[in-house]
Amino acid sequence: MPEPFKLVRVPSLKTPVQFRAHLDALGLDLPCDDAIDDPSVSPLAQPVPGVRINGRTIGNRLAIHPMEGWDATTSGGVTDDVRRRWQRFGSSGAKLIYGGEAMAVRHDGRANPHQLILSESNKAGLAELREIVVRSHRERFGQAEDLVVGFQLTHSGRFCKPNDAHRLEPRVAFRHPLLDSKFGVTSDSQVFTDSEIDQLILDYIRAARIAWEAGADFVDVKHCHGYLLHEFLGARGRPGKFGGSFENRTRILREIVAGIRADNNPIALGVRLSAFDFVPFRPDPALSTPGRPGPGIPEDFSMCIPYQCAFGCNADHPLEADLTEPRRFVGLCSSLGIQLLNISAGSPYYNPHIQRPAAYPPSDGYQPAHDPLIDVARQIHAVRQLKAMEMPTPPATPASGSGAGPLEDAAMTRAPIFIGSAYSYLQEYLPRVAQAVVRRGWADMVGIGRMTLSYSDLPADTLEKGELTTRMICRTFSDCTTAPRHGMKSGCYPLDNYYATQPEAQKLKAIKRQGGA
Repeated sequence: MPEPFKLVRVPSLKTPVQFRAHLDALGLDLPCDDAIDDPSVSPLAQPVPGVRINGRTIGNRLAIHPMEGWDATTSGGVTDDVRRRWQRFGSSGAKLIYGGEAMAVRHDGRANPHQLILSESNKAGLAELREIVVRSHRERFGQAEDLVVGFQLTHSGRFCKPNDAHRLEPRVAFRHPLLDSKFGVTSDSQVFTDSEIDQLILDYIRAARIAWEAGADFVDVKHCHGYLLHEFLGARGRPGKFGGSFENRTRILREIVAGIRADNNPIALGVRLSAFDFVPFRPDPALSTPGRPGPGIPEDFSMCIPYQCAFGCNADHPLEADLTEPRRFVGLCSSLGIQLLNISAGSPYYNPHIQRPAAYPPSDGYQPAHDPLIDVARQIHAVRQLKAMEMPTPPATPASGSGAGPLEDAAMTRAPIFIGSAYSYLQEYLPRVAQAVVRRGWADMVGIGRMTLSYSDLPADTLEKGELTTRMICRTFSDCTTAPRHGMKSGCYPLDNYYATQPEAQKLKAIKRQGGA
């Protein structure tokens, strides 16, 4: 039986010299500074130059990623758990709240029955969330004029669970040879028709209007992680106007943007994109034992070559990225006047190691088959390559807009702002790598996701103190994923006392003892 590799854990690397030596041993080109810079010289403390979002300059280079919430009301409204999370976003010190969390554009698009919904009935609550962010930021930092807050618009597609946390109700872009059986797709009736997509586009346009009226500076039109619009980017075998050619597979984005502008909605626009994807993975059965999944290995894809159902993937070798089409997509976004591009990869549902590198798997995951720093570096370099493109010039006047306010801001932007992902696994070295990446121009900003759940003050501590509180650093235990996989709300149960003292914490421990993680 083959032996799994021995993971060198990041906390065991006590100095930047040791960390860089480990990177060298892995053959990774990843910069890491010796120290966290003083704010007077730190690239992370500088505003993003030449860019205004809804009349605002983004005051530093740190962002909070959108994370799916499992703690709204059953009608998609705000609760105290949601309010607490957004208060922590606001006091974090990050100057870009990139979506806060995923918000469904309609009920049947929810990934869980406690996800926020962008609806007219929930608008006042969403406006309250935005005000909580701004108020908490102002209270801690004295002003919030350079804070930018957006909402993320989503339909969860293949991963929909709108009514029951344990029952999938998937709607998909196309029949997938490897994913259908895993996610309960058994009938062609679960594939969206073109006319149903026409209606969904109107739902996105309506949701963007609600976001603007609730005070959002921008909306993110989510194209990542295997959710519906990302899945359409791989719909090469789908007939009709939304499948086949690159032009057809990107039609949804173009029509959403045109519709938002035709609605005279001046809200700014972003896209979170999985820039590359691989085939689904599963635990290696030869190295799995009861209660402990083996390292991840790809599902058998031999009957699916060329692999035509993923975006940013080498069709002949679907364990390799191919950025040819992602480059075209980024160019399209620039030409549409989209100002923010948040770059991620893969999916947490079927190949989490490339999307969210971790030392410890969630309950439905697998052990790392190689050092997760390899997957961190792969995402960082994808952003570097996409940002290095020569961008089309955005239109001087957006197609159907009024030309006022934020629309003028869009015309000022010569290229989108690139926000990098996959930094939480860096742990102690997150700020040192982030500032080195931004200084070199590999990314404009660095986004933080899971780390925010355990250590929301990390941006402020980085920029104000130049040091981190070690005991609060996310160690990628994946409880924030395991809990919602079992129908419980997401949060950092190991390190955040707010969650550690709730009933779900004991349930989670029992699940893990029984081999559910």
